Amino acid sequence: MKLRIKKGDTVKVISGKDKGKVGKVLKVLPKEKKVIVEGVNIIKKYFRPTQDNPEGGKKEVEAPIYYWKVQLVCSHCKSPTRVGMLFLETGEKVRVCKKCGEIIDKV
Repeated sequence: MKLRIKKGDTVKVISGKDKGKVGKVLKVLPKEKKVIVEGVNIIKKYFRPTQDNPEGGKKEVEAPIYYWKVQLVCSHCKSPTRVGMLFLETGEKVRVCKKCGEIIDKV
């Protein structure tokens, strides 16, 4: 399945415990239908002691969330929007903001 959200996009969380937060997409997991967003869905991960880290400990990391819980923030109208696809006359496929109609980028 192809998602319409890419790594590096700015997205806004529209549902869940982190509703309203805005962050950058760090990683897209298309097979799981999830994305990892910077500063969203923070969990504590515990590490056991190893030779590199003899004390072990815990660390806060971002966990994946489902892609339908986020919306792309348009760079032109600065609001969360759905994403449309459009074919130009040159044969290029581009992502389009559904609110303002501006081209976001090439696919």
